[in-house]
Amino acid sequence: MRDKAQTLADLYRTMVRIRAFENAAEAASQGGVSAYGKAADGSAKVRGPLHLSTGQEAVPAGVCAHLRHDDYLTSTHRGHGHTLAKGADLQRMMCELFGKADGTNGGKGGSMHIADFSVGMLGANGVVGAGLPIAVGAAHAQKLQGRQGITVCFFGDGAINRGPFLEALNWARVYQLPVLFVCEDNRWSATTASGPMTAGAGASARALSLDIVAVQVDGNDVLAVHASAAELVQQVRSGSGPRLLHAITYRVKGHVSVDLAAYRQPEELQAALKTDPIARARAHYLSLPGTEARQLDAIEQAATAEVANALRVAEAAPWPEAAAAFTDVQTTGAGQWR
Repeated sequence: MRDKAQTLADLYRTMVRIRAFENAAEAASQGGVSAYGKAADGSAKVRGPLHLSTGQEAVPAGVCAHLRHDDYLTSTHRGHGHTLAKGADLQRMMCELFGKADGTNGGKGGSMHIADFSVGMLGANGVVGAGLPIAVGAAHAQKLQGRQGITVCFFGDGAINRGPFLEALNWARVYQLPVLFVCEDNRWSATTASGPMTAGAGASARALSLDIVAVQVDGNDVLAVHASAAELVQQVRSGSGPRLLHAITYRVKGHVSVDLAAYRQPEELQAALKTDPIARARAHYLSLPGTEARQLDAIEQAATAEVANALRVAEAAPWPEAAAAFTDVQTTGAGQWR
């Protein structure tokens, strides 16, 4: 029981760090007040689209708990949680969202294209479904080079109606690649409900049609995600080929941080809030013998303090030098773009 409590506490820590980071980023993008303070001039400190994964924290926490440093990960435009769960530095991530030179990508990637190759996080992506072929390419490289690592590919339910989904899964199955596909089925594709736009039973059914083992799981139950991911990751590592985890969750925020999601029925949101993964994990933890609320309270307080410090550091961090605009860009070699 103690091992279960420790596992749950570790998963809880990952989830509350993600939630705290995104709550702070949301407020910073709106120029508003949060538990972490307010910009001195009330202006937005995070510019551009900010896509939140609030309510989906159990999926990256449960999956990434089984990943090693040399494993790869590709993400979506809603990728803060994946990046944190893979081990990226929270402070440098906040600097990246602020567009500062100390960010993981020198302030050039921002929220939608955040990456950290040092922990195997190959990048979020502003194009729906674009992470799928990138993940397959990374997994193919791992296989050709005889590496021990695997690749995990996160994508949303909206991506399964785009061509890259079929192409990536087919390629992975044909070449028996070491890749775990993870569909975060949050039931919304931008501002449109996914259900009426998706024929058939969704991601897992389509994977099975390509002879890829697929497992569906309650994506708001972090222990269930953790257990299912453990089995699938082990199978992928053993050389059994690609697998797919279909996690049913819910996006409680709008498409972007300034979207009030007025297109959604209030009753639907209220029902979803009752299945909040962090609240469920907390209740489960406290039902175990020998556990106390103060243990989780300490984890939450540490996350709050860490994020508050990251905001202060990001605010004070330097802007990129103007010359940096001409680095990290592709060149044709002929010099005509200089």
